[in-house]
Amino acid sequence: MKPMNANEMSPVLELTIDLIRRPSVTPADEGCQQLMADRLAAQGFAIESMFFEDTLNLWARRGQGKPLFCFAGHTDVVPTGPLAQWHSDPFVPEIRDGMLYGRGTADMKGSLAAMIVATERFLAKYPDPKFDIAYLITSDEEGPFINGTKRVVEVLEARQEKIRWCLVGEPSSTAQLGDVIKNGRRGSLTGYLKIIGVQGHVAYPHLVTNPIHRAAPALAELSEQVWDHGNAYFPATSFQISNIHAGTGATNVVPGELDLTFNFRYSTEVTAEQLQQQVTEILQRHQLNFQLDWVLNGLPFLTESGALVAAVVDAVQQIQGFTPSLETSGGTSDGRFIAPTGAQVLELGPCNGSIHKINEHVRVADLEKLVDVYSLMLENLQLCQ
Repeated sequence: MKPMNANEMSPVLELTIDLIRRPSVTPADEGCQQLMADRLAAQGFAIESMFFEDTLNLWARRGQGKPLFCFAGHTDVVPTGPLAQWHSDPFVPEIRDGMLYGRGTADMKGSLAAMIVATERFLAKYPDPKFDIAYLITSDEEGPFINGTKRVVEVLEARQEKIRWCLVGEPSSTAQLGDVIKNGRRGSLTGYLKIIGVQGHVAYPHLVTNPIHRAAPALAELSEQVWDHGNAYFPATSFQISNIHAGTGATNVVPGELDLTFNFRYSTEVTAEQLQQQVTEILQRHQLNFQLDWVLNGLPFLTESGALVAAVVDAVQQIQGFTPSLETSGGTSDGRFIAPTGAQVLELGPCNGSIHKINEHVRVADLEKLVDVYSLMLENLQLCQ
């Protein structure tokens, strides 16, 4: 690849490359937020850094008192994996065959760059918009999600600073930019289960209680249970065992405990409390001696209709020439912390086929189109006020 000359790059490509060059493996930010803050301050944004424990967060707002639109995203990226398997240094961006390669290109530094450039373009056309604009950027979305967006939202709620519309730049697209918009996400509920037995020699089964044997029928019932049938916006709730462990390492010892982790991705047809109750009832019916701890990772949310959906769908239609699909599939996002405040929340970003993988990449042309979509979305919101 020939060296990239800044004079030959578009604003969004140049900013994306600047962000990727910063090795911001979660929860590190490595100056990404400062780079964004400098651009936003030049556009009249008030800049506020919020640091919680190990996580740097950026809250930037332009205007006070009008309905608030917020761009949300994260500067942290997942670890690179084996460097030898990358075709180029993951933090030295390269363009090959129209693709920009590097960790974070798709998830989600390309989106962050497109947000900034789109905002600059929009404010050049509408210097006094009919709504306020904010940025909520964290560096812990790929990590434990404890000290990032969740904490910032708590601060905003405490001071009655309400977001009306929020666009999260997660890579929602599949085959082409904009073909899928996430208008909601399933809830995520994790269970940590310990089945307690009696350890002993395998040759004396009458003296032991094998937790593996005792758990098997209950686990079979849990895996076959129909929790709900979903609805027009959500697939049926799913139950998956992600980790299971028992044994001492010896072949002649019945273990005394079995540890298991499972997860629900659940629809709006059921609550976390109902799922917890049903699981407990099944375990009790099988007369198991157990301990069970729960972690609610996020509630389901849905933005069914409204000004934001109309603005984003129209922008994709005009730029891409097709109508996007509204879906709630996939994992969780930080939208789950923003939606409960009453905000309309959508997710739209680049194609997600390479995210978290070796040789992560994004189409350079898609970065330009994403700027067009984001800026037209802002114009649509301006015109509907």
